[in-house]
Amino acid sequence: MAGFADNDAQGLVVPGARILVVAAQFNKDIVDLLCQGAMSALSRAQAVATLLSVPGALELPIAAAMALDAAKAAGAPYDGFVSLGCVIRGDTYHFEIVANESARALMDLAVASRLPFGNGILTVDNMTQALVRADPLQGDKGADAAQAAVALVALKRGLA
Repeated sequence: MAGFADNDAQGLVVPGARILVVAAQFNKDIVDLLCQGAMSALSRAQAVATLLSVPGALELPIAAAMALDAAKAAGAPYDGFVSLGCVIRGDTYHFEIVANESARALMDLAVASRLPFGNGILTVDNMTQALVRADPLQGDKGADAAQAAVALVALKRGLA
C-alpha cells in the first residue's frame, strides 16, 4: 500500500464505528509504531477501537475471527477490523509462508464476513525498511491500514 493521496481517506469520520485492531507482537518495537499510527487515525475518524495482541502474524486471522464472533454473539458487533504486524525476510522459506498465509486468511475472513478490513502487515527485507514504513513520522503504514478500514466502513454505511 503506497499510501493515500491528500484528502482520500484522511478526513473521513465514522462516528461510533467499532473497529477491532489485532496486533502481532513478533517484532514488537515495529508493531508498537504501527499501533500508534492506527490508533491515532481511528481516533481522528471518531471510531471506537479495541486493541487485541497476539503472538505473531499467523495468529492474526484466527484471533480476529474469534473476536469478531464473540462481539457479534454479545450483540456488539465490530464495524471493521485492522491487522498489524511485521514479517521480516530471513534465510528460509518461512517468510513466504507467514506473509502469504496470514494475508490470504485475513482477506478470506474480510470477504466472507463482508467486513471492512485494513491490512497493516509489513512484509519487508530488513529492520530499516520496517522502521521507515512503521514510524508515524515517516511511512505511517499503521494509519494507512486504519484509514483503509475507515474508508470501507464509510462506503458500507453509504450503501446501506
